[in-house]
Amino acid sequence: MKVSIITVSYNAKNTIGATIASVLSQRDAEIEYIVVDGGSTDGTRELIAEQLSKPNTIASRWISEKDQGMYDALNKGIAMATGDIVGILNADDVFEDPYTVAGIAAAFDEKTDATYADILFARGDKTFRYYSARRWKPWMHHIGYMPPHPSVYIRREIFARLGGYKLGYKISADFELMVRYFCKARIRTKYLPRCVVQMSLGGMSTAGWKANILLNRENVRANRENGYFSCFAMMLPKYAYKILGYIFKKKR
Repeated sequence: MKVSIITVSYNAKNTIGATIASVLSQRDAEIEYIVVDGGSTDGTRELIAEQLSKPNTIASRWISEKDQGMYDALNKGIAMATGDIVGILNADDVFEDPYTVAGIAAAFDEKTDATYADILFARGDKTFRYYSARRWKPWMHHIGYMPPHPSVYIRREIFARLGGYKLGYKISADFELMVRYFCKARIRTKYLPRCVVQMSLGGMSTAGWKANILLNRENVRANRENGYFSCFAMMLPKYAYKILGYIFKKKR
């Protein structure tokens, strides 16, 4: 089974090198790697070109051009993809080990449209939070709780059938897509009981209280646009799950 992995970037020279190396280090999997850069000016494009031009068994393509933001870039990457399944690795994240993608691909069968798993937030060798999707149930979209986006892999045909990321969102287009796919369309999902991605601290959705307010407002909007009642107060219980992730950090 062929897996398309998409990385989007903009002025990510300090971090994308490790991301690309993480993809190129994957073993025992048929991978297509696509990098969509937003027209970086800090040397990111040159770094991408250098690393992807080295001899490797992984097929890769990349483009660099202006876009309408991260979700527009992701849609471009999905349109370029030719794999059976599609996953996303952010430009400052890395896979947990060299056999991560092989394990994800092996989990897909004729009854599986998407998989999701665990991730951890780390800096160097120190884990700050373990984000487990083990307890996630579809009803939890009402409280703004979904599986971690970097752990989600979806059959490419689902994107073609249900549409991509909506560009009217600044932070929560990934949440809206999962509500639309996992809850409203009820695609067939499977949980993988393992960590698949080491995520760096400091993403858009974790950048302070203002970002959290915007995140929750957009989560409410995502629910309502998909026909589910929601309000800001209903978003608050999910923070109990986040606190558990800080307390019960798995050893690496």
